[in-house]
Amino acid sequence: MDQRLLETLRSLNRWVAVAVGLMLLACAGFVLLDIILRQVGTSFGGTDEISGYVMAIATSWGMAFTLLELGHVRIDLIRSRVGDLGRSLFDLFSMVVLSATIVLIAIRCWPVVETSLSNASRANTVLATPLIWVQGPWFAGWVWFALMSCIITLIAAGMILRGRYDQSEAAIGAFAEVDSLQ
Repeated sequence: MDQRLLETLRSLNRWVAVAVGLMLLACAGFVLLDIILRQVGTSFGGTDEISGYVMAIATSWGMAFTLLELGHVRIDLIRSRVGDLGRSLFDLFSMVVLSATIVLIAIRCWPVVETSLSNASRANTVLATPLIWVQGPWFAGWVWFALMSCIITLIAAGMILRGRYDQSEAAIGAFAEVDSLQ
């Protein structure tokens, strides 16, 4: 059951990663086209603003994918010197701290979005972009990351309680550079 849920989450987040990648690719194409247009004396304008928005949205949504692919950086000097139970507990501790931090970030993002929504705020730029267009997807990405990290933490805690340390490590572990180079 745990493994099936993890695989479903991984699959779902791979689709999210593909969508984010396509968004980044479209943004790069937009910037490239703007650069080419500048060579002939014209420009779209606002490409720096739009690319900043795209990066903020891509970052918030990409974090959950990175989490499920065990791509977040973790210093594992002590972790590597303990047994299976110790490693699992270090992993679980790091996931609890990560989850708490991300939930706090998501909670603290909401007032920013709420203020922009209630004030119909617009960017103080030439484009005057309605900020909810950017902050809505950005906030949703943080909520998605918080949800994914909490679910994975609960799954891993269940695995550890059942003594399935190897499965726990596969779900939330940290792998040394030496392991990843082989």
